[in-house]
Amino acid sequence: MVKKRKKIYVLDTSVILYSHDSIMNFEENDIGIPITVLEELDHMKKGNDTLNFEAREFIRMIDKLSHEKMLNDWIPLNGKTKGKFKILVNQETKNNIFHDDINDHKILDSALNLQKEEKDKTVTLVSKDINLRLKAKSLNLKAEDYLTGKIKNLNSLEYESQVIHNIKSGIIDEIYLNNSINKKDIFPRKKLLDNSYYVLKNSKKSALIYHDSDEGNICRIEKTSVSGITPRNAEQAFAIHSLLNEKIPLVSINGVAGTGKTLLAVAAAISQRRNYKQIFVARPIVPLGNKDIGYLPGDISSKINPYMEPLWDNFKYIQNQYKETSKEYKVLKNMIESEKLVIQPLAYIRGRSFSNIFFIIDEAQNLTPHEVKTIISRAGENTKIIFAGDINQIDTPYLDSQSNGLSYLIDKLKGQKLYSHVTLRKGERSKLANLANELL
Repeated sequence: MVKKRKKIYVLDTSVILYSHDSIMNFEENDIGIPITVLEELDHMKKGNDTLNFEAREFIRMIDKLSHEKMLNDWIPLNGKTKGKFKILVNQETKNNIFHDDINDHKILDSALNLQKEEKDKTVTLVSKDINLRLKAKSLNLKAEDYLTGKIKNLNSLEYESQVIHNIKSGIIDEIYLNNSINKKDIFPRKKLLDNSYYVLKNSKKSALIYHDSDEGNICRIEKTSVSGITPRNAEQAFAIHSLLNEKIPLVSINGVAGTGKTLLAVAAAISQRRNYKQIFVARPIVPLGNKDIGYLPGDISSKINPYMEPLWDNFKYIQNQYKETSKEYKVLKNMIESEKLVIQPLAYIRGRSFSNIFFIIDEAQNLTPHEVKTIISRAGENTKIIFAGDINQIDTPYLDSQSNGLSYLIDKLKGQKLYSHVTLRKGERSKLANLANELL
């Protein structure tokens, strides 16, 4: 029997900022942390963003695990099934491959030096940074992405809004007559996910339906307008139904630019303003070039306003559905002045508990799974949370379509009674915008 080689994983800073407890997710294998990583985390520990939180938590974890031990020795991780870890301090540039004095190259050197020291073990660099992984592989060093929380199959996310063809006219007629039907009449053998949506069709008729998780039956959906916004396709009608459904406190909406996901969420929130103490609309700030917004000119309002402008555009679009002299227009204006509706960066709201709040998170694909979990876990009574985004339009360098928080949410919670997901496929901005999405 061939003896299995032991493994040592060397973690890059990006992995720890993605999840501070990542060192606990490598089974019985050992973990190496280059001292350059600790240096980078030291620069990241101050601030209110999630990255700052992850840096602080990791530093505290290492301090607790090491206790009175020296960190350049192998220290057992918690649990009998875990391996050991140590800080890699031997990172002189012995390899003379990269001459630039930058941290990524120091981390590579740490891994390469460890590979020479531990010849009987397999050393693998783990990083969320694709380019760093490519550099490692070019040096004959194994490298891989951090896979915990990563969705294996994106096709598994496409489970809603299915079109069912060749439905008998009598069944569609019964749905319109009674607004519901026994699910076995349409799906005699299929197990339906809770809160899933379908389009029933034959050559002459169609109906939009919804699997009610409480009643266990199929219910008809009507196209309902909210705050002057009328759904233009079946998926938008499904989204509005989820947004208005009091039995569903958690909704996610995925779709490319121009499909109306944020507009529908804001419109639905405004239409239900009497049911909630406040409406929060937020988005994570991902500055151009991944720089901190501090380098931008002006005060804090001047720095963040460009990132919030798309959210204000949706509100103004809804406001412009009414005349300036109308009651509805004045109500919307008053909502801003009285802070009934608040539009802010997500970092300003993070850390709070939410009760009696309608909370919309835009650009949710730029969140990590941990950030999504943190937001949901702070939900109090009578709170509804909406995550809207496009899982294929990632703006942060260490996330992708399979590892971002929105994909993680859809994959883990599909079929739950308190959750509903809708994918918007058809752009509704203009024919020109649709052409760009299809061909460019």
